[in-house]
Amino acid sequence: KKIRYLSKVEYIRCDITNKKLLKKSIYKSFDYVVNFGGYVDHSHKKKTYKSHYEGCKNLAEIFLKKTPLSFVQIGSSLEYGNQKSPHHEKLKCNPIGVYGKSKLRSTKYILKITKNKKLPSVILRLYQIYGPNQSINRLIPIVIDSCLKNKKFKCSSGIQIRDFLYVDDLTNLINKIINTKKKIQGIFNVGSTSPERVVNIIKKIQNKIKKGHPLFGTVPMRKDEQLKYFPNTKKLFKLISWKSRISINSGLNKTIKSYK
Repeated sequence: KKIRYLSKVEYIRCDITNKKLLKKSIYKSFDYVVNFGGYVDHSHKKKTYKSHYEGCKNLAEIFLKKTPLSFVQIGSSLEYGNQKSPHHEKLKCNPIGVYGKSKLRSTKYILKITKNKKLPSVILRLYQIYGPNQSINRLIPIVIDSCLKNKKFKCSSGIQIRDFLYVDDLTNLINKIINTKKKIQGIFNVGSTSPERVVNIIKKIQNKIKKGHPLFGTVPMRKDEQLKYFPNTKKLFKLISWKSRISINSGLNKTIKSYK
């Protein structure tokens, strides 16, 4: 979407699952690589697997030969699967869907090649990221859009507990990682450390907009859905003293404003 394009940024469009084309497209050297690449609609299992695993593998093989100062792989909390929260990085992962399995395979691949070659790599396992201009295919954008239009909208009972991190906190973390003089290597959980019930998030948005009609309980819980899903982030704080700074209230205000 054009709204996401930034001035003074050079964009190279390429399918990261096509290694030959990728090699031709990436003709420069880079100091840092942050891989956010991946297919968004996880119902397309083949595309999800190819983009999140094969795409990551291709990028790593191309960029790590050039030895950047840091290769940051964006992982996922879903790599933990049905493990109990709060998750810590030493937990044995047990992903359920193709997306979580693809991300975990990418993590293992990155750790393997960087360990053998002593190359710089970081895997950030993200939880729920939100903020301005997010596509309307996630919880917070869906609720904001429905409330702004004063619609009735279906949702679960909302008893699930999730961790929501404002996007600026994430970008500040990435900047800190690629600019620090400390050696940062391995897997790190990334979250706000202030998990909330989904029902509270929906009600906060409704109260701020003063419109909208959530129909709680009209969407059944998935059979494999975890009621509590949030991280332990002590490892990251201990290493570089990073923690989230934007509260859920402040983050929601900024996000709602962008959709208005």
